[in-house]
Amino acid sequence: MIEVRKVVVEPLQSNCYLVWSEQSGEGVVIDPGGEGEKIIGRIERLGFEPKYILNTHGHGDHIAANSALKSRYDNVPLLIHRNDAPLLVDPQRNMSAAYGLPVVSPEPDGFLEDGGSVEFGGLRLEVLFTPGHSPGGVSLYGHGVVFTGDTLFMGSVGRWDLPGGDEDLLISSIRDKLLTLPGETIVYPGHAGDTTIGIEKRHNPFLV
Repeated sequence: MIEVRKVVVEPLQSNCYLVWSEQSGEGVVIDPGGEGEKIIGRIERLGFEPKYILNTHGHGDHIAANSALKSRYDNVPLLIHRNDAPLLVDPQRNMSAAYGLPVVSPEPDGFLEDGGSVEFGGLRLEVLFTPGHSPGGVSLYGHGVVFTGDTLFMGSVGRWDLPGGDEDLLISSIRDKLLTLPGETIVYPGHAGDTTIGIEKRHNPFLV
């Protein structure tokens, strides 16, 4: 059974997700966007073993604690889509310089490929390539849930006015890759509250 816990982290109230198998105790950390010690403390209280660190995209508020987690769990691979990999090490491109807290992440250990998957503890998350907010945005889908990063939110969609953003690409990513999922799929976005695919399909003003 999949277990999910949300950790809201500063400086931009980003959602970091801790996801693990109740049976095996193996899991992943999705979008550690800040407050590394807070995230590590939660992992250790929950008692699961991280197998991967996954970035849905390369903006600073989703990668800022990559370094802290890699320092604590030095053998755990860091994965991101190759199109956003250059953002990890460039505070200008990952937008962190703009809010005065420049972020330089470790380089990735591998890449999240469209149609590929991440497997841990008997669980499997499928990689859905959902660019538009950034050139390498991905969503991670499996076991009735999808982690959408800054692609899809409750009642909204990701910004496309940042460098590398593309409105048409963002909307087509959502329509082609996310709204085609089962309506009961729980959406865990990069900021704010949870929703479902069905709710967004019916009520999201950017999509109806």
